[in-house]
Amino acid sequence: MVRNKLTAFIEIARHAPPRRPVEERVKDWKEVYVDLPEDVVQVQAARCMDCGVPFCHRGCPLGNLIPEWNDLVYRNHWKEAIERLHATNPFPEFTGKLCPAPCEDSCVLSINSDPVTIKQVEWKIIDHAWREGWIKPNPPAIRTGKKVAIVGSGPAGLAAAQRLNQAGHWVTVFERDDRIGGLIRYGIPEFKMDTSILNRRLNLLEQEGIVFKPNVNVGVDITADELLREFDAVILAIGATKPKDIRVPGRDLKGIHFAMEYLTMQNRRCEGDYIPDSEFISAEGKDVIIIGGGDTGADCLGTAHRQRAKSVTQFQLWAPPPKERAPNNPWPELPYVFTISAAHEEGGTREFCVSTKEFIGDENGHVRAIRAARIEVEYDEHGRRRAKEIPGSEFEMPADLVLLAMGYAGPETDGIVSQLGLELTERGNIATDAQKMTKIPGVFAAGDARIGQSLIVWALQEGRDVAKYVDLYLTENQRDSGQEKNYAA
Repeated sequence: MVRNKLTAFIEIARHAPPRRPVEERVKDWKEVYVDLPEDVVQVQAARCMDCGVPFCHRGCPLGNLIPEWNDLVYRNHWKEAIERLHATNPFPEFTGKLCPAPCEDSCVLSINSDPVTIKQVEWKIIDHAWREGWIKPNPPAIRTGKKVAIVGSGPAGLAAAQRLNQAGHWVTVFERDDRIGGLIRYGIPEFKMDTSILNRRLNLLEQEGIVFKPNVNVGVDITADELLREFDAVILAIGATKPKDIRVPGRDLKGIHFAMEYLTMQNRRCEGDYIPDSEFISAEGKDVIIIGGGDTGADCLGTAHRQRAKSVTQFQLWAPPPKERAPNNPWPELPYVFTISAAHEEGGTREFCVSTKEFIGDENGHVRAIRAARIEVEYDEHGRRRAKEIPGSEFEMPADLVLLAMGYAGPETDGIVSQLGLELTERGNIATDAQKMTKIPGVFAAGDARIGQSLIVWALQEGRDVAKYVDLYLTENQRDSGQEKNYAA
């Protein structure tokens, strides 16, 4: 037990939540991590150092009041802790499960020791609050009469909806999929976060007055003009869902799929949806190759394990990062170091410095192998790296299923984006001004659609920020036009 909080970081070692045994967890879709008991989490919270300058704030885009709620948990003040946590983070149950915790990388303890288990403390606070019944619907007391449409129900869209609804505006969230949640629902495997956690929060948002409209493809089922006529402001939180592709011979063979197509199908089955075996993408009994080494690739890896793949190999173009921070990657920057995720712990092979050259098919037009080559890294005069194939290094590897997980090239631009004639940045994202408004007054953009593929905490902060600017736009327009606020209970 802690004797003195001020020295706890010296006396107590970091105790992160354990993972379930590999042989057990690969047989089901339950979450990988086991929650720590509350008394253990309180002791871990005591390791927070009461820093003069808490650099964890630098690592968290939301500006979470981390030292404050660490101290409150340590002192057993759970209700005050959830109030401080909710002050900056609308959905701590999502970040507590899914965020890679850049705050921990910026923890002062990370300079020469193991950081505070900030992510686990955050999850335990919100979990405790739900169990105690402290999380209840809190609809606004008055309504402004202004209507806001949000296109996309991922983390950015939901964060904007929550904040604008609390400001008293009528908020409607449109989602083209059959369920609300965006990437949180269909892009995140069940073994990382159980869907019931998402559903619980969505039910609360509905009780607070937010209207959700799934199965509505804005730009198809409802046009941009119709949206602008019906609503006073529009937020595009459509994500960066355009996947990066690979252009090599054999790309049109059957059995080659984008990662999100694969992950979404499995998530739908976990939801209880019926998908015929003839249409379902399964790794069972197959040699699987995943092209791409990021988080999405790891999600495919873990999914393939649970589908009982014969073998799984992950191709990554570049060399593995160092095991420890390089001299040009000092604290408190995000560490570029080699990591082993839960999915990698479960098996599979990682092949680095590999460039795919061709997909080889069988007589039925289905992929059966990949021809690849080893590469070495060169740098041009500007310090930019490029891949150079090593002569004579070609090899062939069997592949019955290929999953492309190479990242995303920005938002899809057909539909609402093209109908509005919005401008794009050089990187293909929706261009906005400093207040996140596009060239069309009253039309805003936020999240991955605006900044490109990023972390869930950045999406949440984007959503909170855009809500602030939309609220300012609506109230200023109302004042400038001389209209009185039309409050409705």
